[in-house]
Amino acid sequence: MADLSQPTKKLISRYQAWHQSLQKKEEIPVLHVDEVASKVAAFYEKIRGVIEWREEHLLRKTAIERILKRRLLLIKEGEKIALPFVLELIRGGHFPNDTIEESKVKEIQKIIDKYIFILKNKPNRAEKEKSQTRASFGAGPTPHRNEVSGTGLQLYNWLLGIAACEVEECLSYPLKENALIEYMTDIMKERIVVKEGAIVIGGIMEAEKNTQIYIACQRALFKMDPSLISFHLLEQKFSNWSSLTQEELKELAQNIYSIKEGVEMDLAHPLSEKFYSICEKYDTPYLILGDIISQNQEKAAEVLSNPEELEGLITQTYQQRLQKLKEKIKRAAIYSTISIFVTKILLVLAVEAPFDKYITGQFDYLTLGLNTFIPPFIMMVMIATIRSPAQENLQKVIMEFMKITKEIERKETYQIKALHKMGFIMKSALLIFYVFSFIISFGTIIWGLQKLNFGIPSILIFLLFISLILFTSTRIRQRAKELHVGDEKESILTSIFDFLTLPLVQVGRFISKKWERYNILVVLLNILIELPFQLFTEFLEQWRYFLKEKKEEIH
Repeated sequence: MADLSQPTKKLISRYQAWHQSLQKKEEIPVLHVDEVASKVAAFYEKIRGVIEWREEHLLRKTAIERILKRRLLLIKEGEKIALPFVLELIRGGHFPNDTIEESKVKEIQKIIDKYIFILKNKPNRAEKEKSQTRASFGAGPTPHRNEVSGTGLQLYNWLLGIAACEVEECLSYPLKENALIEYMTDIMKERIVVKEGAIVIGGIMEAEKNTQIYIACQRALFKMDPSLISFHLLEQKFSNWSSLTQEELKELAQNIYSIKEGVEMDLAHPLSEKFYSICEKYDTPYLILGDIISQNQEKAAEVLSNPEELEGLITQTYQQRLQKLKEKIKRAAIYSTISIFVTKILLVLAVEAPFDKYITGQFDYLTLGLNTFIPPFIMMVMIATIRSPAQENLQKVIMEFMKITKEIERKETYQIKALHKMGFIMKSALLIFYVFSFIISFGTIIWGLQKLNFGIPSILIFLLFISLILFTSTRIRQRAKELHVGDEKESILTSIFDFLTLPLVQVGRFISKKWERYNILVVLLNILIELPFQLFTEFLEQWRYFLKEKKEEIH
């Protein structure tokens, strides 16, 4: 039996260091928030998380970004916001009470100051473009004391998204996640081969290939979003990103637009999806390995070296992860449906019902009910038809697991081939066929809705929400394949279904991106509810501290 590979031994060592870092340190001052105020704030955050649904692993980062934007909008020149900012995060249940060290407040303030400095000292490139401002701090507020152009606003949102990632890692450093990403990246660097002519003669540069593998591993293993990946790329580009000197900060601020463009070019690389496709196909053994090491801290090397015990442990861990995945898929389906359904109800009350009743005079409760309940019903059907991986998938996981953990001479390689080139006639034919699929999909739905006496606003709203539902359910179905290894066979029925629904999914994808920026419900929450609510919870906390002090005076 082959010995454990050196990268695997290193991974075990890093996981053990992570485990040690979790041990509670004695006599170190930590931040504390009032339990009652915390329960109130945490309840609000849970409601908010349902309405403004995000992937579960991105909820905390999204909340940090949202709260940071709000507090930056309200600060005065030179005001320190780190302490109330961190306390609000703890109060909202994003970090456990009595675990964040007080010394972290200075680190967080330093992080915030860094991004404020970059924004204040960026070049005036944006002045040449048409100025535009945004009223909603939930969708990206105007930077403090600065007029923002379209380009400046994009930079502001991009930087604060990265700032949220840095704050999160400062308060809870993902040591084991980063270790697993680096482990998979190192292995994939050896195994992924870019064939000559993939982009240009001679392929791509080694550094370019390695960057794409690093990005793909982050996306495959932990479904990291562009902000998180951008932050990690900046850390790679600037080894001292967390401790830049004043001179380095000035230089960085002056070059921030070109730095942003460079990162975005890496994320939008022509072969990025091909790298991701390979990493996604083979990420399951890495996830299982991480789970096994986590659960067997002290004897991980011994367990991984024992073939009789190891196969049973892989099977057990695989089944545990499969069960968790099913629960995650179910929760994602419920939350996303509620989020879309609530917004749908608001649109019905604000637009659709008044238009049908007072303008067209075609108000119909049946039509209104169908328009409201059909999209969530389709979501339920889409999620209900998700199938678990076949039994042979487990055997593939076990085989791939052995390949990555053992020291073997002959290593498997995965090839990235040249992008398929098509002639003008073929491109035109495919484009016409694709347009035809749009006409078939949307035309059929519009015809059916007209037969049901739907008005024009009702049809438009229905198409909007059916596209969102199909896009969201498609994403969830893709997540359900998280544990699949290798290629999957597709049936003729799947191809027909894709032909009919792909246009709707593409429109849903476009709307979803805009939805995140212009979600009316989120805007209302930010303006009318969140700010007064946070003032109330802070007042409640201070009032309870006041009462405790008064009680202590009674003897």
